Amino acid sequence: MTSFKLTWTGPREPLEAAGDRLSEILCPPAGAVSLTKDDATVEDGETAWRLDAYFEDKPDMDAITAAIGDQGIGEPAMEELPDVDWVAHSLDGLGIVRCGRFVLYGIHDQDKLPHEDGDIPIHIDANQAFGTGHHPTTAGCLTLLDRFAGWAPKSILDLGCGSAVLAIAAAKLWGRDILASDIDEKSVEIAAENAALNDVGGKVKTITAAGFDHADIAAAAPFDFVFANILAGPLAELAPGMADHVAKNGRVMLAGLMREQEEGVVSAYEAAGFRLINKLDQSTWPVLLFVRL
Repeated sequence: MTSFKLTWTGPREPLEAAGDRLSEILCPPAGAVSLTKDDATVEDGETAWRLDAYFEDKPDMDAITAAIGDQGIGEPAMEELPDVDWVAHSLDGLGIVRCGRFVLYGIHDQDKLPHEDGDIPIHIDANQAFGTGHHPTTAGCLTLLDRFAGWAPKSILDLGCGSAVLAIAAAKLWGRDILASDIDEKSVEIAAENAALNDVGGKVKTITAAGFDHADIAAAAPFDFVFANILAGPLAELAPGMADHVAKNGRVMLAGLMREQEEGVVSAYEAAGFRLINKLDQSTWPVLLFVRL
Protein backbone atom coordinates (compact mmCIF):
# COMPACT_ATOMS: atom_id res chain seq x y z
CA MET A 1 0.00 0.00 0.00
CA THR A 2 1.41 3.41 -0.99
CA SER A 3 1.83 5.97 1.77
CA PHE A 4 2.93 9.59 1.72
CA LYS A 5 5.61 11.67 3.43
CA LEU A 6 5.62 15.45 3.83
CA THR A 7 8.95 17.12 4.60
CA TRP A 8 9.73 20.62 5.87
CA THR A 9 13.17 22.06 6.69
CA GLY A 10 14.03 25.07 8.82
CA PRO A 11 14.65 26.15 12.44
CA ARG A 12 13.87 23.65 15.16
CA GLU A 13 11.26 25.52 17.23
CA PRO A 14 8.62 26.21 14.54
CA LEU A 15 9.09 22.72 13.10
CA GLU A 16 8.66 21.20 16.55
CA ALA A 17 5.44 23.17 17.07
CA ALA A 18 4.20 22.09 13.63
CA GLY A 19 4.97 18.46 14.41
CA ASP A 20 3.01 18.65 17.66
CA ARG A 21 0.02 20.09 15.82
CA LEU A 22 0.16 17.39 13.14
CA SER A 23 0.00 14.77 15.90
CA GLU A 24 -2.65 16.43 18.07
CA ILE A 25 -4.70 19.00 16.14
CA LEU A 26 -4.92 17.47 12.66
CA CYS A 27 -7.83 15.05 12.27
CA PRO A 28 -7.04 12.33 11.41
CA PRO A 29 -3.51 12.90 12.77
CA ALA A 30 -0.31 12.03 10.97
CA GLY A 31 0.56 8.37 11.37
CA ALA A 32 4.03 9.31 12.57
CA VAL A 33 6.07 12.50 12.94
CA SER A 34 9.86 12.69 13.09
CA LEU A 35 12.04 15.76 13.80
CA THR A 36 15.75 15.37 13.09
CA LYS A 37 18.78 17.57 12.58
CA ASP A 38 19.58 17.87 8.87
CA ASP A 39 23.36 18.21 8.76
CA ALA A 40 23.29 18.35 4.96
CA THR A 41 21.22 21.56 4.90
CA VAL A 42 22.25 25.00 6.13
CA GLU A 43 19.80 27.92 6.28
CA ASP A 44 20.81 31.47 7.30
CA GLY A 45 24.20 30.18 8.35
CA GLU A 46 22.81 27.54 10.74
CA THR A 47 22.27 23.83 10.37
CA ALA A 48 18.61 23.20 9.57
CA TRP A 49 16.18 20.70 11.03
CA ARG A 50 13.89 18.37 9.09
CA LEU A 51 10.30 17.53 9.95
CA ASP A 52 8.89 14.38 8.32
CA ALA A 53 5.20 13.51 8.64
CA TYR A 54 3.82 10.20 7.36
CA PHE A 55 0.28 9.51 6.14
CA GLU A 56 -1.50 6.35 5.01
CA ASP A 57 -3.62 8.31 2.51
CA LYS A 58 -2.79 11.35 0.40
CA PRO A 59 -2.86 14.23 2.91
CA ASP A 60 -5.38 17.07 2.72
CA MET A 61 -3.08 20.08 2.39
CA ASP A 62 -5.80 22.58 3.35
CA ALA A 63 -6.43 20.69 6.61
CA ILE A 64 -2.70 20.48 7.29
CA THR A 65 -2.23 24.22 6.73
CA ALA A 66 -5.14 24.95 9.09
CA ALA A 67 -3.78 22.59 11.76
CA ILE A 68 -0.22 23.94 11.65
CA GLY A 69 -1.27 27.58 11.75
CA ASP A 70 1.16 30.46 11.28
CA GLN A 71 4.49 28.74 11.99
CA GLY A 72 6.23 30.28 8.98
CA ILE A 73 7.71 26.99 7.79
CA GLY A 74 6.62 27.21 4.15
CA GLU A 75 5.26 24.52 1.89
CA PRO A 76 6.40 20.91 2.38
CA ALA A 77 7.80 18.53 -0.21
CA MET A 78 5.57 15.49 -0.79
CA GLU A 79 6.87 11.99 -1.55
CA GLU A 80 5.02 8.76 -2.31
CA LEU A 81 6.48 5.84 -0.35
CA PRO A 82 6.44 2.05 -0.77
CA ASP A 83 4.69 -0.28 1.66
CA VAL A 84 6.80 0.10 4.82
CA ASP A 85 5.84 0.39 8.50
CA TRP A 86 6.73 4.10 8.66
CA VAL A 87 5.39 4.46 12.21
CA ALA A 88 7.98 2.06 13.54
CA HIS A 89 10.61 3.36 11.13
CA SER A 90 10.24 6.99 12.23
CA LEU A 91 10.23 6.16 15.94
CA ASP A 92 12.98 3.57 15.87
CA GLY A 93 16.09 4.81 17.63
CA LEU A 94 14.47 7.79 19.36
CA GLY A 95 16.22 6.70 22.51
CA ILE A 96 15.45 6.26 26.18
CA VAL A 97 13.09 8.75 27.82
CA ARG A 98 13.47 9.54 31.54
CA CYS A 99 10.56 11.19 33.37
CA GLY A 100 11.45 11.28 37.04
CA ARG A 101 11.78 7.66 38.13
CA PHE A 102 10.06 6.38 34.99
CA VAL A 103 12.38 5.18 32.22
CA LEU A 104 10.73 4.42 28.87
CA TYR A 105 12.57 2.41 26.24
CA GLY A 106 12.03 0.43 23.06
CA ILE A 107 13.41 -2.98 22.19
CA HIS A 108 16.25 -1.33 20.22
CA ASP A 109 17.46 0.42 23.41
CA GLN A 110 17.11 -2.47 25.83
CA ASP A 111 20.87 -2.96 26.08
CA LYS A 112 21.32 0.73 26.99
CA LEU A 113 18.79 0.73 29.83
CA PRO A 114 20.18 2.40 33.00
CA HIS A 115 19.91 0.53 36.28
CA GLU A 116 19.54 3.14 39.00
CA ASP A 117 17.88 2.48 42.34
CA GLY A 118 14.22 3.43 42.26
CA ASP A 119 13.90 3.41 38.47
CA ILE A 120 10.65 2.10 37.03
CA PRO A 121 11.35 0.79 33.50
CA ILE A 122 8.50 0.77 30.97
CA HIS A 123 8.96 -1.10 27.71
CA ILE A 124 7.02 0.58 24.89
CA ASP A 125 7.78 -0.13 21.25
CA ALA A 126 6.68 1.99 18.30
CA ASN A 127 3.21 1.07 17.05
CA GLN A 128 -0.05 2.62 15.91
CA ALA A 129 -1.26 3.75 19.35
CA PHE A 130 -0.46 7.18 20.75
CA GLY A 131 2.03 7.33 23.60
CA THR A 132 5.65 6.17 23.43
CA GLY A 133 6.71 8.75 26.00
CA HIS A 134 8.53 10.89 23.45
CA HIS A 135 5.63 13.31 23.08
CA PRO A 136 5.68 16.06 25.74
CA THR A 137 2.10 15.32 26.87
CA THR A 138 2.94 11.73 27.84
CA ALA A 139 6.32 12.67 29.28
CA GLY A 140 4.70 15.54 31.17
CA CYS A 141 2.08 13.28 32.74
CA LEU A 142 4.77 10.87 33.90
CA THR A 143 6.87 13.71 35.32
CA LEU A 144 3.92 15.09 37.26
CA LEU A 145 2.90 11.58 38.37
CA ASP A 146 6.38 11.08 39.80
CA ARG A 147 5.74 13.97 42.21
CA PHE A 148 2.72 12.18 43.71
CA ALA A 149 4.27 8.76 44.08
CA GLY A 150 3.67 8.60 47.83
CA TRP A 151 -0.11 8.86 47.55
CA ALA A 152 -1.59 5.54 46.36
CA PRO A 153 -5.21 5.86 45.15
CA LYS A 154 -7.42 2.78 45.32
CA SER A 155 -9.39 3.12 42.09
CA ILE A 156 -7.72 4.44 38.92
CA LEU A 157 -8.93 5.10 35.38
CA ASP A 158 -6.78 5.85 32.32
CA LEU A 159 -9.34 7.48 30.03
CA GLY A 160 -8.23 7.52 26.38
CA CYS A 161 -5.30 5.30 27.24
CA GLY A 162 -3.66 4.99 23.80
CA SER A 163 -0.69 2.68 24.30
CA ALA A 164 -1.43 2.52 28.08
CA VAL A 165 1.86 4.09 29.15
CA LEU A 166 0.16 5.94 32.02
CA ALA A 167 -1.84 2.92 33.16
CA ILE A 168 1.33 0.81 33.14
CA ALA A 169 3.23 3.48 35.06
CA ALA A 170 0.50 3.71 37.70
CA ALA A 171 0.26 -0.07 38.04
CA LYS A 172 4.02 -0.34 38.55
CA LEU A 173 4.21 2.67 40.86
CA TRP A 174 1.27 1.88 43.13
CA GLY A 175 0.64 -1.84 42.61
CA ARG A 176 -3.06 -1.12 42.05
CA ASP A 177 -5.55 -2.47 39.53
CA ILE A 178 -6.11 0.01 36.68
CA LEU A 179 -8.99 0.36 34.24
CA ALA A 180 -7.74 1.61 30.86
CA SER A 181 -10.18 2.66 28.14
CA ASP A 182 -9.94 4.01 24.62
CA ILE A 183 -12.45 4.72 21.86
CA ASP A 184 -10.18 3.02 19.29
CA GLU A 185 -10.24 -0.80 19.26
CA LYS A 186 -6.72 -1.08 17.83
CA SER A 187 -5.36 1.09 20.63
CA VAL A 188 -7.08 -1.12 23.19
CA GLU A 189 -5.45 -4.22 21.67
CA ILE A 190 -2.03 -2.57 21.77
CA ALA A 191 -2.64 -1.33 25.33
CA ALA A 192 -3.33 -4.90 26.49
CA GLU A 193 -0.19 -6.14 24.70
CA ASN A 194 1.92 -3.42 26.32
CA ALA A 195 0.55 -4.19 29.78
CA ALA A 196 1.47 -7.85 29.34
CA LEU A 197 4.90 -6.89 27.98
CA ASN A 198 5.52 -4.94 31.20
CA ASP A 199 4.29 -7.74 33.49
CA VAL A 200 1.20 -5.84 34.64
CA GLY A 201 -1.31 -7.57 32.39
CA GLY A 202 -3.09 -8.87 35.46
CA LYS A 203 -3.45 -5.36 36.88
CA VAL A 204 -4.42 -3.36 33.78
CA LYS A 205 -7.88 -4.15 32.40
CA THR A 206 -8.43 -2.67 28.93
CA ILE A 207 -11.84 -1.83 27.45
CA THR A 208 -13.20 -0.06 24.38
CA ALA A 209 -15.39 2.85 25.44
CA ALA A 210 -16.41 6.32 24.34
CA GLY A 211 -15.91 8.61 27.32
CA PHE A 212 -17.56 7.16 30.41
CA ASP A 213 -20.07 5.08 28.46
CA HIS A 214 -19.22 1.57 29.64
CA ALA A 215 -20.62 -0.73 32.31
CA ASP A 216 -17.15 -1.46 33.73
CA ILE A 217 -16.49 2.25 34.22
CA ALA A 218 -19.83 2.73 35.95
CA ALA A 219 -19.15 -0.27 38.20
CA ALA A 220 -15.65 0.91 39.18
CA ALA A 221 -16.64 4.54 39.87
CA PRO A 222 -16.12 6.72 41.77
CA PHE A 223 -12.41 6.89 40.95
CA ASP A 224 -9.70 8.29 43.20
CA PHE A 225 -7.45 9.10 40.23
CA VAL A 226 -8.15 9.64 36.53
CA PHE A 227 -5.68 10.22 33.70
CA ALA A 228 -7.09 11.87 30.57
CA ASN A 229 -4.40 12.61 27.98
CA ILE A 230 -6.56 13.38 24.96
CA LEU A 231 -7.49 16.73 23.33
CA ALA A 232 -8.77 20.04 24.70
CA GLY A 233 -12.25 19.82 23.13
CA PRO A 234 -13.10 16.36 24.49
CA LEU A 235 -11.51 17.23 27.85
CA ALA A 236 -13.85 20.21 28.28
CA GLU A 237 -16.88 18.21 27.12
CA LEU A 238 -16.08 15.44 29.61
CA ALA A 239 -15.91 17.78 32.64
CA PRO A 240 -19.50 17.16 33.89
CA GLY A 241 -19.12 13.41 33.38
CA MET A 242 -15.76 13.51 35.13
CA ALA A 243 -17.42 15.10 38.15
CA ASP A 244 -19.96 12.26 38.20
CA HIS A 245 -17.26 9.58 38.16
CA VAL A 246 -14.57 10.99 40.50
CA ALA A 247 -14.72 10.63 44.27
CA LYS A 248 -14.60 13.63 46.58
CA ASN A 249 -10.94 14.66 46.99
CA GLY A 250 -10.09 12.48 43.97
CA ARG A 251 -7.45 13.71 41.53
CA VAL A 252 -7.73 14.21 37.77
CA MET A 253 -4.66 14.68 35.56
CA LEU A 254 -5.39 16.30 32.19
CA ALA A 255 -3.10 16.61 29.18
CA GLY A 256 -3.29 16.93 25.41
CA LEU A 257 -4.33 20.58 25.52
CA MET A 258 -2.15 23.40 24.24
CA ARG A 259 -1.22 26.50 26.21
CA GLU A 260 -3.78 28.68 24.44
CA GLN A 261 -6.50 26.14 25.28
CA GLU A 262 -5.67 25.94 28.98
CA GLU A 263 -8.01 28.69 30.19
CA GLY A 264 -11.05 27.09 28.57
CA VAL A 265 -10.30 23.65 30.01
CA VAL A 266 -9.64 25.03 33.50
CA SER A 267 -12.93 26.99 33.38
CA ALA A 268 -14.87 23.86 32.37
CA TYR A 269 -13.47 21.85 35.28
CA GLU A 270 -13.90 24.61 37.83
CA ALA A 271 -17.55 24.90 36.75
CA ALA A 272 -17.92 21.14 37.26
CA GLY A 273 -16.63 21.27 40.84
CA PHE A 274 -12.86 20.82 40.51
CA ARG A 275 -9.97 22.98 41.67
CA LEU A 276 -6.59 23.22 39.96
CA ILE A 277 -3.93 22.19 42.49
CA ASN A 278 -0.80 21.67 40.38
CA LYS A 279 0.49 22.14 36.87
CA LEU A 280 3.48 21.14 34.81
CA ASP A 281 3.97 24.41 32.95
CA GLN A 282 5.53 23.25 29.70
CA SER A 283 5.99 25.80 26.92
CA THR A 284 3.41 24.29 24.56
CA TRP A 285 1.69 21.36 26.30
CA PRO A 286 0.79 22.02 29.99
CA VAL A 287 -0.30 19.16 32.24
CA LEU A 288 -3.01 20.01 34.78
CA LEU A 289 -3.86 18.33 38.09
CA PHE A 290 -7.27 18.93 39.65
CA VAL A 291 -8.96 17.83 42.86
CA ARG A 292 -12.68 17.07 43.11
CA LEU A 293 -14.22 19.35 45.74
